[in-house]
Amino acid sequence: MFRAQQPFNKTIINNPKISVSMAGRINIIGSSHIAKESVKRVKKEIESFSPDIVALELDSNRAYALLHKDDEKPKKNYGQMIKSVGFKGFLFAVVGSFVQKKLGDMVGVEPGSEMRNALIVAKSKGLKVSYIDQDVEVTLRKFSKAISWKEKWQFIKDIFDVSLHPKKRKMKFDLRTVPEDKIINEMIEEVEKKYPNIHRVLVEERNVIMAKRLYALSRNYPDSKILAVVGAGHKEEILRLIKKLEKEN
Repeated sequence: MFRAQQPFNKTIINNPKISVSMAGRINIIGSSHIAKESVKRVKKEIESFSPDIVALELDSNRAYALLHKDDEKPKKNYGQMIKSVGFKGFLFAVVGSFVQKKLGDMVGVEPGSEMRNALIVAKSKGLKVSYIDQDVEVTLRKFSKAISWKEKWQFIKDIFDVSLHPKKRKMKFDLRTVPEDKIINEMIEEVEKKYPNIHRVLVEERNVIMAKRLYALSRNYPDSKILAVVGAGHKEEILRLIKKLEKEN
């Protein structure tokens, strides 16, 4: 879908495997991909925490896309993309990207700026970088297979509801900041209730993958401090899963 070289391959730890050793120290930041607060906090946390490894909610292709301008990226083949991830996954990616771009324009922040900032700062300090998220193509393929007709109709209903009653769906938080945990939990619960299959693919399964990869990093590098930057909606569950892994091992 977005095949390209890795940005700084000498420092990349991609898809770490689990081994047996003592867990290292992990600090997880919950970010918003369009919040100025997140962009500033990432740099501040790297400076204050002094990690040896920066782990990001990215895969290598998304990292490449963040670090390169449009004219430097391979030309997109939409036919191949649809074939690779399915029409529903492709449509979700297009709509999601459009919505994020519009919201980012509203607050003057490019979507993913906090991840880009983390990559740049980590590179400037010579830190190791690990991409802990699932390959976006895999996620979108799962999305195409998982979404039900009920969820499709619910999505259409929600779009009409927002269009006809915009005040009813007014934002509960400032887009320039990371929402409070209570608001995040309410939003996640609403998504899980209305879109259980989508929630499973986009949230639950990725939480498990990211938790396992962070835990693996901590055991493979027991003397290293790890700073992880993930979406705020993933943070609490990833922490819970890591604690569970520590108890089981």
